[in-house]
Amino acid sequence: MNRRSRALLGGFVMIAFVILYALIAMALAQSRPVQEAPGWLQPILYAMLGLIWVLPMMPLVSWIARGRKI
Repeated sequence: MNRRSRALLGGFVMIAFVILYALIAMALAQSRPVQEAPGWLQPILYAMLGLIWVLPMMPLVSWIARGRKI
């Protein structure tokens, strides 16, 4: 698979993953444990929910850039 095809496929996978993750993160943000957490902990939890999607995307970006198979 050439780099252009990998980039196209990877782009679609990223968009689908981010949409799915956003729905899950919104549900978790509205869950009871997060809502009832102390005021100082809530911003930390929201930041974690907002940034943790990067971790599963790193191998995909690496695959697109290097050309290795997943």
